[in-house]
Amino acid sequence: MSVGAAVRRVRAHGGQFLLLAVLTLVVTLLVSGVPRLVNRFAEEGLRAQLNSELPLRRDLNYSTGEVDTAAGPVMPGAREQFDSLVEEMPPRVRSAVTERWYSVETAPGRLVGPDLKANNLLVDLGLRAMPGIQQESTLVEGAWPNETFVVGRPIELALDADVARRLNLHVGSQLSIGKPAAGGVLVDPAPIVVVGLFRPLDRASGAWGGLPQVLQLADPDDGEPYTAVGVVAPVILDKRAAEGWPVRMQWRYRLGVDRIDARQLDQTIESLQQLQRHVPPGLTLTQAVDIPLRAFAAQVNSARTLLAVVGAGVLATLAGLIVLAATLFTRRRRSEFALIRARGGAATASARRSLAESLLVVPVAAVLGWWLGTLFPGTPDPTAPYATAATVLVILALPLATLAVQSVGVARHDLIRVRPSTRRLTVEVFLLLLAGLAAVLLRRRGLTLGEVDPLLVSVPVLLAVAAAVLALRAYPWPLLLVSRLAARTRGSVTFLGTARAGRSTVAAPLVVVVLAIGTAAFCAIVAAGVDASRGRAAEHVIPADALIRGERFAPDTVDALTGLPGVQAATPVLIERDQRLASDELGTDARIGQTMVLLVDGPGLARVTTESGVDVTVPDALRRAQAGPGTLPAIVSPAVAADLARAGLRESAFVAVQGQRYEFRVAGAQDGFPLLPADTGRFVILPWQALPPRTTTPVPTSLLVAGDRLDAQVLQQAGDQGQLRFQQQGAVTGQARPLGVTVDTRAGVRHQLADGGANGVLVFGFVGGAAGGTVLGLLAIAFTVLAGARARGQVLSRLRTLGLSRRQWRGLLVVELTPLVGVSVLTGALVGAVLPLVLNPVLGLSAFTGGVPVRVEFEPGLVVAVVALGAIALGFAIAVEALNNRRLRLGEVLRLGEES
Repeated sequence: MSVGAAVRRVRAHGGQFLLLAVLTLVVTLLVSGVPRLVNRFAEEGLRAQLNSELPLRRDLNYSTGEVDTAAGPVMPGAREQFDSLVEEMPPRVRSAVTERWYSVETAPGRLVGPDLKANNLLVDLGLRAMPGIQQESTLVEGAWPNETFVVGRPIELALDADVARRLNLHVGSQLSIGKPAAGGVLVDPAPIVVVGLFRPLDRASGAWGGLPQVLQLADPDDGEPYTAVGVVAPVILDKRAAEGWPVRMQWRYRLGVDRIDARQLDQTIESLQQLQRHVPPGLTLTQAVDIPLRAFAAQVNSARTLLAVVGAGVLATLAGLIVLAATLFTRRRRSEFALIRARGGAATASARRSLAESLLVVPVAAVLGWWLGTLFPGTPDPTAPYATAATVLVILALPLATLAVQSVGVARHDLIRVRPSTRRLTVEVFLLLLAGLAAVLLRRRGLTLGEVDPLLVSVPVLLAVAAAVLALRAYPWPLLLVSRLAARTRGSVTFLGTARAGRSTVAAPLVVVVLAIGTAAFCAIVAAGVDASRGRAAEHVIPADALIRGERFAPDTVDALTGLPGVQAATPVLIERDQRLASDELGTDARIGQTMVLLVDGPGLARVTTESGVDVTVPDALRRAQAGPGTLPAIVSPAVAADLARAGLRESAFVAVQGQRYEFRVAGAQDGFPLLPADTGRFVILPWQALPPRTTTPVPTSLLVAGDRLDAQVLQQAGDQGQLRFQQQGAVTGQARPLGVTVDTRAGVRHQLADGGANGVLVFGFVGGAAGGTVLGLLAIAFTVLAGARARGQVLSRLRTLGLSRRQWRGLLVVELTPLVGVSVLTGALVGAVLPLVLNPVLGLSAFTGGVPVRVEFEPGLVVAVVALGAIALGFAIAVEALNNRRLRLGEVLRLGEES
């Protein structure tokens, strides 16, 4: 068998081999390129998530308490510890560190001086040595503290320019620092002089981290001093420490955004846990970087699990298409193989010939597809073994199909079996039982998110095969009934079409179509469920169109908001965390855990939710409560209700709200409530409108707003003015201007849930699965049509000689293909609807919906999409059949004989 002969045969059957090459290319392209894209989307999502967090959340903070280091200098030891801490980190954490700083500071001491006294300022000042500060800031006045200690000279101090201005200090200010004593006298005072004022080059730089901050002046409570931090030379810290001043040391290491590998998140989190478990003695480690990493890892693992389901469906469909292509190809060459056998060829001669032809085409297409996949952006995964295995299987598909065709004689397709063979029944029953068993095991055993579980991969394929088997069993019988009814009517088109549709043998093609359409429908249905769940999550966070958060608002802020353009309703909300419940009005601790308290105006909240179109039901106990004698009706969490019942306080308990204690009784219990975090397990909700009159009334800490086309800036201005009015009413006179309010919208929360984290991976899976399943489904329908095209062409040719018109031929084609296409699309859509019910509980998609469980819901739009897809598939099938018939003339078809 020469290579030249094989090349000639490949050229003679170029179209079939081109199809096989394209399918091979697509398989290796997906195996090579899709992991790269997934890694790219995951890396981009991780970068976006980490960049959206405060840089301080990526810091590893080691610190000591206040220690007495009178034995010697502290700065050399701090520097040595600075280097040793990073060396002792796990390799994965150490390689992620990009920036690091350390500082040593004294405990705050009382600062006095003429400039402070002029403004009646009470100030506590800490002295901090910050190596490298000169590279992080610029002097605006004066000079940096002298690095050389001179006996008898005051401590030289540098301050942030804004802090100095607020403290009425300037270059040359003479001060004293020491421990405060009675009568304002300082114990062991030390002289200080301000020698320089500076401004940071970048206020967001990690060099300015640590508490208290150098760049900010901590506002005090009433009667308490301001807290500030000034910068001194390291030699001064050594001198002060030697004199017995207690000092505190801090080392901070910042993880770089680009140094954290999205593919190794679980290992990075484990390394951080290891770091937390092995903190050196005498040090405290504080870090929060594992929180966003865990949240992102949960999303990535859920998305990868979903991609495994989608990928299994797409690859199984491609495998089915390759089998269909090989089978169709060998069936058309059956006479060639029979001739080889008749001339004395071995039983495997035709298979060897097909193998030689595959070796000329498939490896080249596989290499080309792999190379194209390497052009995709992203970090590669070790998928070369999978691509090699797929290539070998495709190479073997054609010779195996040749052996299968040779072992089966020419079948009579004009006959229909009344009863299927025992072998077929056994195989079908086995597939049904296997699919049911796999689904049950999956629900009972669950999954490890992020890992490709063979059970998870097999369930969608098995369910699709089982559904196709049931469809093949069911759909001929209605067609037989329609055919019998059509036989009694005039015209032959309906009778002939339904009779041929009922006798068609499309088992393998139908399975492939069902698998492809089922994958597409699964992606569409799950995507719709995730989107609807995000809407519910946004409504839980903000049960209105907008939420204004602040410190405390003047009571008239609600009226001011309702007068703004576009605002339809507004209502106050008060949230207080970590409150203790009391057993009596005197405040005796009921020994019940800390509880979150929420005050809402029941009727106002009901109106706001209605105007906003939010599907939230306000409990009657809150909505109908009115002011009067007796206890307040309260909605509590089940945990609080159980604790109150055990303490005998279900009918009478007390809780403090902004300094006022209110008596309440349990009017109902529910697991959650809007405005409260989803993981809040302990809360008490009271009706604002039913509060008894007191000397002081509660003031809102948040405001819910309903309206159309709300302007966030206008709402922010109204909120800031409300806070300022409350301050000016005298409750907190003397403090600095309150921090600005934050305005969040429900649409913004939903947008954040849809765009943040690993949503890029999830969207890629949905879009790729829906588009790929649809395209492959249409291609499978084309194979289904082509599988019986020759037999239909022979029937058509004979009927045309008997006088069948072209219009009748088109009608016959529509009647024959409609049941096949309709059953395929409908069964695939049903499989796609069932798969989410089976897989949704184990996919972990709540990581993308703010913890709200994803519910599979009926979407009318999906029904329209299925109908449209069926119409497109039918039109595509008719077009393929018409195009195939044009390639053969009437006489040529008749000379082809009875073989199909």
